[in-house]
Amino acid sequence: MQGLVSLADLPTNGGYLLVLAIMLPASGLLLALLFGGRNAEYIALATLPVGLGIALAITSIISRTGRPLVYFIGGWTPPLGVGLRADGFSAVMLTTTALLMCGIGLFARADFRTPAGIPETRASLVFWVLLLGIWSALNAVFLGRDFFNLYVAIELLTFGAVPLVCLDGRTETLTAALRYLLFALVGSVLYLLGIALLYGAYGTLDILQLSGRIHASSITVIAAALMTAGLLAKAALFPLHLWLPPAHGGAPAPASALLSSLVVKAPFFLIVRLWFDAMPGLLERAAAPVLGAMGAAAVLFGSVLALRQVRLKLLIAYSSVAQMGYLFLMFPLAGTPGLGEVSSSAAWTGGAVQAISHAFAKAAIFAGAGLVSQVLGHDRIAELRGIGRVMPMTTFAIGFASLSLMGLPPSGGFLAKWLLLIASVTTDQWWWAVVMLAGGLLAGGYIFRVLAPIMSGAGEPLTPLKAVPKRREAIVLVLAICSVLIGVLPLGLSTLLAIGRPAMLVTR
Repeated sequence: MQGLVSLADLPTNGGYLLVLAIMLPASGLLLALLFGGRNAEYIALATLPVGLGIALAITSIISRTGRPLVYFIGGWTPPLGVGLRADGFSAVMLTTTALLMCGIGLFARADFRTPAGIPETRASLVFWVLLLGIWSALNAVFLGRDFFNLYVAIELLTFGAVPLVCLDGRTETLTAALRYLLFALVGSVLYLLGIALLYGAYGTLDILQLSGRIHASSITVIAAALMTAGLLAKAALFPLHLWLPPAHGGAPAPASALLSSLVVKAPFFLIVRLWFDAMPGLLERAAAPVLGAMGAAAVLFGSVLALRQVRLKLLIAYSSVAQMGYLFLMFPLAGTPGLGEVSSSAAWTGGAVQAISHAFAKAAIFAGAGLVSQVLGHDRIAELRGIGRVMPMTTFAIGFASLSLMGLPPSGGFLAKWLLLIASVTTDQWWWAVVMLAGGLLAGGYIFRVLAPIMSGAGEPLTPLKAVPKRREAIVLVLAICSVLIGVLPLGLSTLLAIGRPAMLVTR
């Protein structure tokens, strides 16, 4: 049985930053509720750069020292105490989350600013409070090291995300939010049953302690299966995706960008923690083939369903179903120790890069789709003709971010899929390569369905219903550029992602 890297269970200097990463947005949430009104927006916007600074500081320390950052709250060690731990993957996700929170927060100002002369509006207050709450919960997910506290974190995330879906109060968005809540609650029950079985069998829920104690048994397999099924429902992996398209497609543009880019990554992150960190020896036998098959089905069926959509936001939402599938191809490719360290490392890095590049790309595309909808008053794909001339910056941003979805160079999506392809070929698992190539072709098809009418000329002059400030278009463009720039940072990112990995994924 292989555990995590050495020294991973000792507290480190700078560990207090892990507490600050969680408590800063949580404190901002409380202040926003206390002062209310337009102050909620100001508090949230003031919190954004500070939170980004903390995330960058954590990443810098981990990169400089080459070891995870660990902190025990109150000095109490597990299993009695609560520990926080940030490895390379955690640091990358913390920084990605902070950058996207800054971008989405600035983009959302125009939609959720309290109008002059009005002390407070419900939608504005709720949005900024939930933004901070989701940020705090995401950081808790990325830093938690025991499965019960991770359960608390992902529940807080769920109850922050569900209201975002129905902020406008329309019947269809309320229905979508209730469907989302139902799937999330069922997933929570399954996850909680699983951790109860684990605790009964091993007397701890600390991930590092479990990695040294856990062994193949019927109880272990049942517990892991329950936890995985619950998290898959929250991650909307095919065929548990039914809640995602109406929820993401009907939410306000900033909420859709937040949900699709970050919220669905949290359950995926916990599945990685479960199988790679807590149970690395069981992954090949118990989970890798099943998770890989579900990921492949998501890539193919999600792409086909995206091709059939008539609304832009629904097409993007089904594209999220497909792109999430690539993340789960990492499990059969990186979770088989006997197939070579280089291949495992390439698959691990590819999966992590896919999570990051997809986050930036989807934030950019959903935000851009929101601007298009505001200008036209609808998002029907067949009626987008001429919008490229009215909104050239947004059109360029959508096309640029789409490079990652299609896996074209030099985007982050290309790097991620290329690394997964390398792992697939070198381990003689060619069927995953076929799935990825087919998914790229299908992605090109549904992206072409969008860009073709946008880039074509209108039959008659297009009259915008609403002017869009150039700064909002610029934010969309910056997010799109980030999704591509990730593709040119492979060396430093790969080294950072290697810090604190399970031993079976560490190259020599």
